[in-house]
Amino acid sequence: MFNELKIKAHTLKNRICMPAMITVKANDGMVNDFHMVHYGIRSDMGVGMIIIEATSVEEKGRITEEDLGIWKNDHIVGFSMLTDYLKKNDTISVLQLAHAGRKSHSNLKVVAPSAIPFNEESVVPHELTIDEINDIIESFGEAAKRAKEAGFDGVEIHAAHGYLINQFLSPLSNKRNDEFGGTFDKRFEFLRRVYLAVRKEFCKLVFVRVSADEYAEGGLNIKDHVIIAKKLEELGVDLLDISSGGVVPVNYKVYPGYQIHLSEEIKKNVSIPVSAVGLITDYSLVKNTLTDGRADIVQLGRELLRNPGIVLEFAKTEEVDLKLGFPYSKI
Repeated sequence: MFNELKIKAHTLKNRICMPAMITVKANDGMVNDFHMVHYGIRSDMGVGMIIIEATSVEEKGRITEEDLGIWKNDHIVGFSMLTDYLKKNDTISVLQLAHAGRKSHSNLKVVAPSAIPFNEESVVPHELTIDEINDIIESFGEAAKRAKEAGFDGVEIHAAHGYLINQFLSPLSNKRNDEFGGTFDKRFEFLRRVYLAVRKEFCKLVFVRVSADEYAEGGLNIKDHVIIAKKLEELGVDLLDISSGGVVPVNYKVYPGYQIHLSEEIKKNVSIPVSAVGLITDYSLVKNTLTDGRADIVQLGRELLRNPGIVLEFAKTEEVDLKLGFPYSKI
């Protein structure tokens, strides 16, 4: 877990990553003191890579009204301060670019590939026109351009958890019969064009997060996502971040490491790095996931929220000197 990992021109100092987790602490999408402390302390304490929480490419695309945003140039300054701080600790910084689609809880117009609500309590979303779809694709590209100006090492396209891109991918939420729906390849087209728009503006690291199993009859499963993973590798994606669920409201069993088998299956079928996530909570599970070759990077979400110093604890177990500055070197 403390071996370096080189991805293109960037080197991760260890294999521990903090995944994107929304904090609901922003006002008008702006970075504030909370975000500086929240991400800064994990960087101070040795996390190799931090993926900043879901950050909306459009104001109406926020999951909540307190989400971070990157839809206007005013957002760049705050993110620049954050990336500057992470760079001082040699922490790789990645910004997750997101659009909530029909799962938005903002007071603005809710949109989706088809006019199907997420659940009985959700509003019926507006079905996007082709022109509106193209505007959103352009918004992803503009957001990537701002992320570059803000100094991020990478961006992650959020195509998981039932948000807009996942809604286009899934036959459960996409009932279109045009260039963006009706067949597997056409449902993939929105993600393909979003990636190309992002890559045009961002030449560094571009990741994609997917839900590799939707846990619902008629939905996408791991076999479908092996195909998607291969398509993304061919396009030039630098890392695949493997999660699951969220496109429809279904119950499924969760337990420590419950998604690792999904990252393992994707990793067998691609040559680019793969990241595992999902209730990975202890040293043995992290070590075994990496040693057994089930993933190249392990993401610690809830555990890093509970214990910002967990990487230091792992380092002590491994008898590795992280060479952190005062005061953490004495912990």
